[in-house]
Amino acid sequence: MTSSVPSPARIRIGSAPDSWGVWFPDDPRQVPWDRFLDEVSEAGYEWIELGPYGYLPTDAARLKDETARRGLTVSAGTVFTGLHHGPDVWDRTWEHVAGIAALTRAMGAEHLVVIPSFWRDDKTGEVLEDRTLTATQWRELTTQTERLGHEVRERYGLRIVVHPHADTHVDTEENVNRFLDATDPELVSLCLDTGHYAYCGGDSVKLIETYAERIGYLHLKQVDPEILADVVANEVPFGPAVARGVMCEPPGGVPALEPVLEAARALHRDLFAIVEQDMYPCPPDKPLPIARRTREFLRACGPARSST
Repeated sequence: MTSSVPSPARIRIGSAPDSWGVWFPDDPRQVPWDRFLDEVSEAGYEWIELGPYGYLPTDAARLKDETARRGLTVSAGTVFTGLHHGPDVWDRTWEHVAGIAALTRAMGAEHLVVIPSFWRDDKTGEVLEDRTLTATQWRELTTQTERLGHEVRERYGLRIVVHPHADTHVDTEENVNRFLDATDPELVSLCLDTGHYAYCGGDSVKLIETYAERIGYLHLKQVDPEILADVVANEVPFGPAVARGVMCEPPGGVPALEPVLEAARALHRDLFAIVEQDMYPCPPDKPLPIARRTREFLRACGPARSST
């Protein structure tokens, strides 16, 4: 007789250029891409994201060689979109997405992380547009995101996972719920970033339990509650907040990651959980020791022990 007990879920732990202070394709304050690959492998990770397109080599054959000889595999690519602006931005958006999606697929990954555009600049803090969407903009955001999910799936075989993010329009519990309720689960899943969601006042475990079928990918991150309180009180933009250290090394911040991983494991499906400790800018020798300690901490978390 066949058992009806679901097979244990695998939580695949990885890291990303973000944890090495990389926010842009080219920036003199960032570590060179080959150093990132060397150190992320040395820290004990086997999975990585592509990071900002153009930071890692964009030639698939070269990137496959560079990652394979370090024992690394790509889990996802990342794109930035402003789909609430409607069909007028579709062609420009698709031009941006297509190259990244092609490289992501060529590297054997199955996910494309989609980050909504910022209402204020993440580097300068300049206010770019109203922080609240109109009803029309919400409709455009959801319908155009569904269109993106369909096109990416049909053309590249990838699943989009939308990433709620500070200083974007998909940020708080209210806005994340509204976005999920208005989009098709067959086309749009969620990349739950525990740090960004806590930054915006959300409860990651509650979100996983409430929208279990929509959780398609995880970013593991914590915020320093004391720094966050000051950031919120003084309306500090995200970039300067990161420079203050608002995103901190686990397990020193919130949310606690053990319950998040436990809730994710209870979904009974395989998930990537990619460490992303925002650090921009940061000294070049700072990331590796943090990455090592974080990997060991996650090994000690019960749900992460079965990761591959």
